[in-house]
Amino acid sequence: MARRTKNRRIEPTFDAPAARRSSDDLKLGDSDRVVPSRQRRKPSPSRGKSAKGAKRTRRASPRRRNGRGSGGGFFGFLRTAIYWSLVLALWGGIAAVGITAYYGAKMPSATTWEIPDRPPNVKIVSADGDMIANRGMTGGEAVGLHEMSPHIPQAVIAIEDRRFYSHFGVDPIGLARAMSENLIAGRLTQGGSTLTQQLAKNLFLKPDRTIERKVQEVLLALWLEQKHSKDQILEMYLNRVYFGSGAYGVEAASRRYFNKSARDVTLSEAALLAGLLKAPSRLSPARDPQAAETRAQVVLTAMRDQGMIGDGEMTTAMSRPATRAAAYWTGSEHYFADRVMEELPGLIGDVKGDIIVEATVDLSLQKQAEKTIRSLIDEKGGKLAVSQGALVSIDTSGAVRAMVGGYDYANSQFDRASEARRQPGSAFKPFVYMAALEQGRRPDSVRNDAPIKIGNWTPENYKGKYYGPVTLSEALARSLNSVAAQLAMEAGPKSIVELAHRMGIESDLKANASIALGTSEVTPLELTAAYLPFATGGYRPEVYFVQRITTPSGKVLYQHDRPRMTRVASPEIIGMMNAMMQGTVDYGSARAANIGRPAAGKTGTTQQSRDAWFVGYTANLVTGVWFGNDASKATKATGSSLPVPAWKTFMEEAEKGHPVKRLPGSWSPGAPGIVAHEPAARPVPQAAVGSGAQARPTPQAAIPAGGDPGHTASVRRPVPPADVGGGTQKKQTSILDIILGN
Repeated sequence: MARRTKNRRIEPTFDAPAARRSSDDLKLGDSDRVVPSRQRRKPSPSRGKSAKGAKRTRRASPRRRNGRGSGGGFFGFLRTAIYWSLVLALWGGIAAVGITAYYGAKMPSATTWEIPDRPPNVKIVSADGDMIANRGMTGGEAVGLHEMSPHIPQAVIAIEDRRFYSHFGVDPIGLARAMSENLIAGRLTQGGSTLTQQLAKNLFLKPDRTIERKVQEVLLALWLEQKHSKDQILEMYLNRVYFGSGAYGVEAASRRYFNKSARDVTLSEAALLAGLLKAPSRLSPARDPQAAETRAQVVLTAMRDQGMIGDGEMTTAMSRPATRAAAYWTGSEHYFADRVMEELPGLIGDVKGDIIVEATVDLSLQKQAEKTIRSLIDEKGGKLAVSQGALVSIDTSGAVRAMVGGYDYANSQFDRASEARRQPGSAFKPFVYMAALEQGRRPDSVRNDAPIKIGNWTPENYKGKYYGPVTLSEALARSLNSVAAQLAMEAGPKSIVELAHRMGIESDLKANASIALGTSEVTPLELTAAYLPFATGGYRPEVYFVQRITTPSGKVLYQHDRPRMTRVASPEIIGMMNAMMQGTVDYGSARAANIGRPAAGKTGTTQQSRDAWFVGYTANLVTGVWFGNDASKATKATGSSLPVPAWKTFMEEAEKGHPVKRLPGSWSPGAPGIVAHEPAARPVPQAAVGSGAQARPTPQAAIPAGGDPGHTASVRRPVPPADVGGGTQKKQTSILDIILGN
């Protein structure tokens, strides 16, 4: 048995009492470790508990479970939260630095950064220095912080950036507040951008909502704060920020919404402007005046809370009722401003900086012209089916003093005075008569007013009334179409076209027989300009809209020299024409235009009364008036019914204070040395003019009150070509022979 014991294999054990050793215990003692552990403290006799029991005791200890002994519980949670917050802040800071470095590296070097030039503004003033309009991308000139109403910067700071003067370009407090309110609301309700950041975005960046843009915005804001003072930053911001309805900057917005300068803005108006910055398009008073006013009251409350205004001032400002601004600029002077902008490239080239344009318009006359056109349409437009009108007034130097391009600029910016081409009707006849005079006829020459046929065309007098033998003076005053057609064929359509262009018509004219009745289209501006030589004694001045252009510092960029005149007609011919057209005002179709001083002119009404005209003049001023509809819609108006009263109302105001002058030139029947000998009068065959006309003298009596004798006849058949009547055989002794080529 002892032998068996000797040969039995003994399994190794480590550090275990002999009594507890078993074959499946395998443990490593301290002496066997490569690095010995801390020497264990020997248990005292009182701690006779087993290791297993001690473990259970430790696990069950309530002191340890509630954390009081090991830093747990609330304070432990707080310490843990602080710890991890610091960790997260550290890593967040590292990430922020990395992102900033990454996106900052994509930007140009800070040494190359500079404030971009503000888009140039064109300030247009009247001949008397009154403000007309601002043009350009901003729509208003730059105004210094010290020049504008102090309410404007106060209101903007109160609602947009109350710590503007204390932060360094970025407002951490404002950012934290905005973030907390956005979290509470569950959506983006507030932004944390400062005015400096907003300026940086407006100056340099696109409105993209990306991390890159935000990082660049912060960097640029810090740069702006280093390079510029707070007042400079605020001034740049107020002169560039968008206020809705196409207005950039406080001056443009003040003109747009209140029709006044930013220098004169009141407290309530300043609050409204500041309130627009949150949502310029949505809150614009041109779109929603009530929303704009509600937002303005929020601004006023913020100003009161920050001690900028008192309770009384706030109450007074809040009592201002909401008013709707016009959907667009209002006032006919904007037609003139648009035309000035078209003239600038030819005068100074590209506009590269702010300029001041001194225009030729007389603002008081412009307002009178607008009032005249609108009041007549309001009064008679419904009855006569007329919705639009235009007026152009030019002095004898060629300066345009007034130009109205339509009933309401806010509703339609199309300029009917300088862009709309319409048939002038009988208002074109003076050029026909003048061409005849230049070939030797004279005002007392006689033609038979009777029905006439030119090829397939039969021009008719107004209401088919004919007067038989009449002088050219009476034929023009009565606007007889038959006589005008005869003179057109005698003088030749090509000669009439040449003379009209020489007088100032710029549009293409068709050299055919119907030109006698004004069937070729022209604009009111060029037709009025073509009457200028009648008022100047035969000189055609260059029509102009701009007197001078300067920079804000006073440097002259353009100066209109003395009027450039071109002789286009002899004084004798002009004298005869003035005598003839004065009869139109004295006893003819425009007798209602008498203003108590020498004046002359011609009415015109086209087919189906689509266009009604009167162009008249004194020795000081030439004014043309047109009434009609867009798209050539027919009306019930005539040259006598609307244009003549409008002309008289305007000219009575325009001539106030001017000395009474005679029209240039003079003529009387039988005056020697005035005109060349008239070509021998050719008898007009009865077959050509119709058998129903009675040959009788016609005294210069008033036109019957049955209608407008200036009415152009209907063109019932195709108009003959320009070379009708081109035959040159010697046996041609009548208009019929000329027409038929016999």
